Amino acid sequence: MRLRLRLNWALTSYKVKLPNEHVEQDAARKVYEQEQIPITTLSERVHHVVQCAFNGRRIVIFSGGPIDSDDAFLNKVRAINAGHGFGSIINTFANLRG
Repeated sequence: MRLRLRLNWALTSYKVKLPNEHVEQDAARKVYEQEQIPITTLSERVHHVVQCAFNGRRIVIFSGGPIDSDDAFLNKVRAINAGHGFGSIINTFANLRG
C-alpha cells in the first residue's frame, strides 16, 4: 500500500524550481512573445508552470533558492499562492543564518 501511494504521488506531482524571467532558448522566447504569455511577475510565471502541468490537474511544488531575508521568503510564498501553486519546499538547514 505504501508503495502504491508513493507511485500515485509521483505520477501526479512535480517539483520544480521557481522560474525566473529569463527564457534561454530563442525559439521559446519567440513563442512567449507571439502568444503574449505573461511572465513579468513571479506569480505570473508560477501560474504558467501550473498551467503547463496538465492545466493545473497535477500538483506542482516549488523549490526556491537561498533566502536572503524573511521578507524575500514571504514574497516567494505569496507569489506561489497568487499563481495557484500548491506549495514550496524549504531546506531549513541550508537556509539557516549563522
